[in-house]
Amino acid sequence: MLLPHSSVQATEVSRPGAARVYDYFLGGMHNFAVDRRMADQVLAVAPWVRDVAHANRRFLRRVVEYLVAEAGVRQFLDLGSGIPTVGNVHEIAQRRARDARVVYVDVDPVAVAYSRELLEGDDRTLVVQADLRDAEVVLDRAGELLDLSQPVAVLMVSVLLFVHDDCQPFELVRRYLGPLTSGSYLGISHVTDEHAAGALRAQTEAVTAAYAAAGTPIVARTHEQIAGFFAGLELMEPGVVALDEWRDGPDTGLADPAIAALSLGAVARKPLSAWQASSRAEQA
Repeated sequence: MLLPHSSVQATEVSRPGAARVYDYFLGGMHNFAVDRRMADQVLAVAPWVRDVAHANRRFLRRVVEYLVAEAGVRQFLDLGSGIPTVGNVHEIAQRRARDARVVYVDVDPVAVAYSRELLEGDDRTLVVQADLRDAEVVLDRAGELLDLSQPVAVLMVSVLLFVHDDCQPFELVRRYLGPLTSGSYLGISHVTDEHAAGALRAQTEAVTAAYAAAGTPIVARTHEQIAGFFAGLELMEPGVVALDEWRDGPDTGLADPAIAALSLGAVARKPLSAWQASSRAEQA
């Protein structure tokens, strides 16, 4: 397990961190006792949370592989990235394209400190400590490594659930995609309890209460609301679906459909402008 990092204040490891709790759900070692206590409280009432976390990680892997291999993307902006350990964006992308570049962004100083240590010497990655709600600041910092005149894949994997409605999450997404060139992509996964009923509804409410008590309240949104994040973009098939249904493969498959439906994901592309489309048609 982690030992306190020399650059991190003791107060920063005295309360649970969403990124480290998530790491624990995945079976990782980048978490502290306070994170494990909260995670165990959640698992005691909703043991399926661990399975949903693994489905989220499978979704991330398939999204990055699709964007590199089929869409030709070589630049990634991973918002709310946590600690980029085994199986994260740079590892997946660079396995298929050595020139792929990744900017990781997280507000948690603990996650940032360990991320920088893990990625030290990798000149194709950059770790930025910033609040994802400061889109202009994040994009400015991302420009230190990424060429923002070329397509960028913005990844918001299991992070918008921490952005409440009073922070205008739909506008926030537009602030990221607006300045980026056509041909850029957006990948989102997000929790939903829209169809949870009975005991499952009680469990989802207990999970929400646990996160709120830990100081990191979450917001579940409907399918329609999650689809709204992609307004004005070209949704890639199969659209907004349960995570294991998005371009599923042999690694997928939550057995319980009701639990699988608790987290949705999609990928979309920023469309070509009319001028770009006509220019490409003339060149063809």
